[in-house]
Amino acid sequence: MAFMRSHSNASSGMGVAPNIRETFVELQMKKAYRYVIFKIEEKQKQVVVEKTGATTESYDDFLASLPENDCRYALYDFDFVTGENVQKSKIFFIAWSPSTSRIRAKMLYSTSKDRIKHELDGFHYEIQATDPTEVDIEVLRERAH
Repeated sequence: MAFMRSHSNASSGMGVAPNIRETFVELQMKKAYRYVIFKIEEKQKQVVVEKTGATTESYDDFLASLPENDCRYALYDFDFVTGENVQKSKIFFIAWSPSTSRIRAKMLYSTSKDRIKHELDGFHYEIQATDPTEVDIEVLRERAH
């Protein structure tokens, strides 16, 4: 009997949809997206891609895509220029868990975080955020430099 990657087990929370790694590679290597937002589909018992943001979208567009009262995982490809005038890019993994979200959602996202992080091996920084000030653009800028 073959086992699919998308199945969950008790220790890792939800499973992960098969296209998540592919979507990450498209963001990381091909620069196809500015950001990717993931959500847990409880009925499917897995983490799925909810939205991808075009490379032309801004950080404000990304923040507007995070729900005010529900948890999400996200990747953001942050471009910046160093003090030596060199263009760089760093990928941030953001675990969005607003204080106003349901306790069940917080628990599901907390127990599934390691599983999705394993699939997204290669991001540079992780941010755990419970309110918008913790994902302000200045926070990313400080971490990236």
